[in-house]
Amino acid sequence: MKLDGIVSFVAIADAGSISAAARHLRLSKSVVSERLVELERTVGARLLHRTTRHLSVTEDGAAFLERARRIVREVEDAGADLAERRGTLAGPMRIAAPISFGHLHLGPALYPFLAAHPAIELILDLDDRRVDVASGAYDGVIRHGVIEDSRLMVWRLAPSRRVLVASADYLAKAGMPGSIAELDAHRGLFYSNRGAADWRFVGPAGVAIVRAKVGLRVNNGEMIRDAAIAGLGIGLLPTFIAGPEIRTGRLVVIDIGLRPEPEHVFLAHPEGRRPSAKLKALAEHLKRSFGDPPHWEEGIFTAGQA
Repeated sequence: MKLDGIVSFVAIADAGSISAAARHLRLSKSVVSERLVELERTVGARLLHRTTRHLSVTEDGAAFLERARRIVREVEDAGADLAERRGTLAGPMRIAAPISFGHLHLGPALYPFLAAHPAIELILDLDDRRVDVASGAYDGVIRHGVIEDSRLMVWRLAPSRRVLVASADYLAKAGMPGSIAELDAHRGLFYSNRGAADWRFVGPAGVAIVRAKVGLRVNNGEMIRDAAIAGLGIGLLPTFIAGPEIRTGRLVVIDIGLRPEPEHVFLAHPEGRRPSAKLKALAEHLKRSFGDPPHWEEGIFTAGQA
């Protein structure tokens, strides 16, 4: 059983097509296809269903895929370990991150790190959908929110504050809410990937839930920001998205006397898998780059609010 066939099979299964796998591996489509055929002949089983329009993993292929991924990962880690023994951070590293945070803050922090370690081959997937970190498809996943999955090992990169915001025009027309009860009458701009259309705040009596009228539900924080600027309602946004608009006055912070549930920007990796030196180095670099308090909160809160 040849390693290059296993690598090709994993790449095809992950990419969803032979063409996409060939681009990822920087090989011709015919070479990748030949390696897959040879692997299937060696294991004596059909690993993929292939038609002109669709490709899917067979039952045998699904059983083999988990171990195949592990084999590829172990080989990559072995090569990276040898490089690290020589004092070099090298080899492939696959990270997933949310779109808005990736574009606004992760990218600018990553570029100096990659320039300092040119032997690292980073694959960065920006997607607001939740990914299964425990599956092992990623070395690490950067997320913003509450840390819930007990199967994960987590490094906190930065605290993350969320604030209720709206435009001055909207508040002039609808009124400035000063309590939980007054929020109920307002139009809410909600982040759909969080599930229910509600906001959660922490008070003396525990968690208080607010369900305002839905003005918009969307799976992107920058669109919620823009909708709030347009006067369509109130949004609950992290300061890493809303900060610049708060500083310029395009968005106004609403104080109802309670804070949203505390959240973090964090990097998670699968439990039971030893994180590589390059992943640890990336986490430390990002912590230093973001700061505590993070740089995106500069000029937003007074000393009493921090």
